[in-house]
Amino acid sequence: MSKRIVIIGGGIVGLSSAYYLQKEGHQVTVVDQSKMDSGASHVNAGYITPSHIISLAHPGIITQGIKWMFNSSSPFYVKPRLDPEFLKWSWAFKKSATESKVEKSIKVLKDINLLSRSLFEDMKSSNEFNFHYERKGLLMAYQTDKAGEGEWKVGRRAIEEGLDVVHLSKTEVENLEPNAKINVKGAVYYHCDAHSTPSDFMPEMIHYLKEKGVEILIEEKVEDVELSNNSISRVITDKRSIDAGDVVLAAGSWSPLLSQKLGLNLLIQAGKGYRINVKRDTGITIPTILMEAKVAVTPMDGFTRFAGTMEIGGINHNINPVRVDAIAKAGKRYYRGLKISEEEKQEAQCGLRPCSPDGVPFIGKSSKCSNLTVASGHAMMGWSLGPATGKLVSEIISDKKTSLDLIPFHPDRKF
Repeated sequence: MSKRIVIIGGGIVGLSSAYYLQKEGHQVTVVDQSKMDSGASHVNAGYITPSHIISLAHPGIITQGIKWMFNSSSPFYVKPRLDPEFLKWSWAFKKSATESKVEKSIKVLKDINLLSRSLFEDMKSSNEFNFHYERKGLLMAYQTDKAGEGEWKVGRRAIEEGLDVVHLSKTEVENLEPNAKINVKGAVYYHCDAHSTPSDFMPEMIHYLKEKGVEILIEEKVEDVELSNNSISRVITDKRSIDAGDVVLAAGSWSPLLSQKLGLNLLIQAGKGYRINVKRDTGITIPTILMEAKVAVTPMDGFTRFAGTMEIGGINHNINPVRVDAIAKAGKRYYRGLKISEEEKQEAQCGLRPCSPDGVPFIGKSSKCSNLTVASGHAMMGWSLGPATGKLVSEIISDKKTSLDLIPFHPDRKF
């Protein structure tokens, strides 16, 4: 049965939801407060990451985070503040950072990433799109034995999960990247990963959806919702009122602002990340995470992207030059002869990634509202998990058996 669906949020998750919902014959409207040409879905590293089986909340991160808290150029920076929602999230994050909870989430994160990878590949082979997508894997490159040993422990756990992972020596890494002049001791190579270019994919998806009759409303802010019998009847924007049969909340870091109106307290904090594009030949051909610096390097369509840092500091798009500079310095440290120019740093952009406390996204229906499907909280894996989340959203709303068990993703789960 066709439904009238309003999707709040036009990032990768919102657009992927629209893609699968329109295929089921639903009438879909996407509303976004931006021009849909910036933000986390546009400035990310473009990774599709079955390798990322260990959540952000893991043992040791609290101690490390406290050390990093006083260094504004550190890879993971938390700005302390007396905000009730931040304090609730911090407490839930601390409770989630245990061995048992991380272990419980490993298969959950692996399975949704593998589903998403197969859906990206279905899209790529469908002849509906012509976006850049390659399956070259991911190098976790390290300069210290400590980092290498820690990552190889993760690699061995990934092998137990059936993923294709190998440990490479310095010479083997240099042979893989002969033109990149990479300066590392070795790398853990996850053959299971893929990468793409967001600036190719997003405009193509928007164009495709419009061609298929999906209504896309840009620069339109959702200000309220009308409720009737535990159900949303209308979505109110700053420009109009929209009738809603079902509503998808895919507003990323802004999702809690709307969920609170429904009595649903989504514990999400914005994690700011930065990117620098280098539009000249770097010799880099394989996506690589520079481990000690926590910087992601991606050979995209016509340029190399350096992306990184996680800055939990509320909703703002202020560019901190110290953090941009830290990414540029990491590039120079790991690639001999690479110098990111002042001009390239000046053109850096940032995006806000919606972080749940336990590293698992919120996907599903809340008991607080019968026709609301939540799709948010993906942290650094928003790009990777966009198609899988969209598919699951479509299955939920179309009353179909879901591709994955949704219990671990439940928006009402306790921390």
